Amino acid sequence: MNRYPLWKNLLVVIVCLVGALYALPNIYPPDAAIQIATTDSRKVVTTVAMDQAIATLESANIGYFGEELTDRHIMIRLQDDSRQLDAKALIQRELGDGYIVALNKAPTTPGWLVAMGASPMSLGLDLSGGVHFLLAVDMDAYLTNQMEDYSADIKRTLREEGIRFRGVSKAPGFGLTVEFRDAENRDLGDTFFGEQYPEFLRETMGDGVSVRVRFSETKQGELEDYAINQNLTTLKNRVNELGVAEPQVLRQGRDRIVVELPGVQDTAQAKKILGKSANLEFRLEAQAGDPTSEIYQFRDGAGGSQSSASLERSVIISGDNVTNARVSYDQQGIPEVSVSLDSKGGARMGQTTKLGVGRRMAVLFIEQKTETDYRMVNGAQKIIYSTVEEKGIISLATIRGIFSSSFVIQGLDSPAEASELALLLRAGALAAPMKIINERTIGASLGEDNIVKGVWSIAIGFIAVVFFMLVAYRVFGVFAVVALTTNIVLVVALLSMLGATLTLPGIAGIVLTVGMAVDANVLIFSRIREEMDNGMSPHSAINAGYDRAFTTILDANLTTLIVAVILYAVGTGPIKGFAVTLSFGIVTSMFTAIILTRALSNWLLGGRDLKTVPIREIWK
Repeated sequence: MNRYPLWKNLLVVIVCLVGALYALPNIYPPDAAIQIATTDSRKVVTTVAMDQAIATLESANIGYFGEELTDRHIMIRLQDDSRQLDAKALIQRELGDGYIVALNKAPTTPGWLVAMGASPMSLGLDLSGGVHFLLAVDMDAYLTNQMEDYSADIKRTLREEGIRFRGVSKAPGFGLTVEFRDAENRDLGDTFFGEQYPEFLRETMGDGVSVRVRFSETKQGELEDYAINQNLTTLKNRVNELGVAEPQVLRQGRDRIVVELPGVQDTAQAKKILGKSANLEFRLEAQAGDPTSEIYQFRDGAGGSQSSASLERSVIISGDNVTNARVSYDQQGIPEVSVSLDSKGGARMGQTTKLGVGRRMAVLFIEQKTETDYRMVNGAQKIIYSTVEEKGIISLATIRGIFSSSFVIQGLDSPAEASELALLLRAGALAAPMKIINERTIGASLGEDNIVKGVWSIAIGFIAVVFFMLVAYRVFGVFAVVALTTNIVLVVALLSMLGATLTLPGIAGIVLTVGMAVDANVLIFSRIREEMDNGMSPHSAINAGYDRAFTTILDANLTTLIVAVILYAVGTGPIKGFAVTLSFGIVTSMFTAIILTRALSNWLLGGRDLKTVPIREIWK
């Protein structure tokens, strides 16, 4: 008699129940929704903004229900997903640039499933859609900033070399004009530039004492490539911080970056983090009478009774030098950000604090914001985007001692602001400012059509396989059908539990695993029939069929799994999606084809006195 031990029977039951439980949320489709959040993490959304949004929807006859208000966002569920884009545009215009209005999908999973940690699987951009951003990198601003950094270095090194000069000023074409005291110092300066700055093109001006330097085409190209690559890396890190599965962050042309976020749950937060070009600059407070000083305002009362402060133009370090940042709290429970610097930044900070004990150092927060203006052009409304740079002092503290690679930023208003600042710094600074010039949601119609076609492909393949297995293998065919159904449920459960994203190629992977699971059952059932033909008893044939087919099935699935792992390791985007579902399907098909079908066989046939194995021999 064929029997499983109790622990193995319990294992089969538990795996099937857990799989069904975590696959269950996928039968609850999400609601189309509009999510509203503030652009400033220090501010909370209010009922006033929600009332404005609702009034806007009512005036446009857009049906809604289930509005939700928290400190971080407003969620308004819509009755008709076809009006989602219209609702977003109208609310954004009504609320203005102080708010982020984003398309979202509100989950409808029952609370008892949510409490157990069960949630629907994420669908890729080609199935449920997602957010598509096109970002423009401001190369002109980046090259200008680079030349300003060179300006400070040139002034310092000229003084160290004893070369006298009157001043350094900006020149057209990302260049600098250095005016020397006389022709002799000009010649010394020209030689100095040739030796120390070979990346510059030099030109002697008509006054005889000035030299104009600018980036060579090679150097400019290198800087532009660095800016794009740094921004790509930073955006990928920020996407990882957001927990987005299978994102696409790609360069497009000279100064464009495409970001696609499939299966994202909080599109407003994604837009806030990706679209924000935030950085830090550490500067000393200017001394009285410094003609080059710049005046900056404190951010929302960070200076107490002091509304502004005068800072030196030169930057000690910036966010580029930050290697790590994390939120912490002081003894009073006030949030702060602990910052770690790289070796270069630590050396600069150490030198500055060594010479500047007793002086005050400011932390300047720099943020790029996009403002929206609605204009009528030729009788049609046109949206005009412009970028505004905001600089504000987070803190201005006295240097009490020497520190270098580790310090703390204080003066933050809330844990949310501290968390966002730490995320931005930890993910890396943007080398060049960016702005979102195009945003769209891929979704609704295309995704639904792909889902329908994908489901139909699985259903047709499944029905064909079921028909064949029932005709060819009778009772064992029923076992195979149960195993196939369970296999699909387990794949969906794994995708949901592990937060993987299902894409259209992923559906192809599921279809392939259905065929592989059937192949395993065919091998087992054919082996059972062969053992019966060799004169074995029914129970012995069943036992031998499973045992002797196991090695063959294991070898076949293991080699396929190796290929799937390689595809995941070297592939990107859709290739990864195919590899994920294929890997999950291989594991689950091994369980269902070998363990589950044998358990069903043991439960139904194990206690009977069989004269023959109920497998139809249609091939003879």
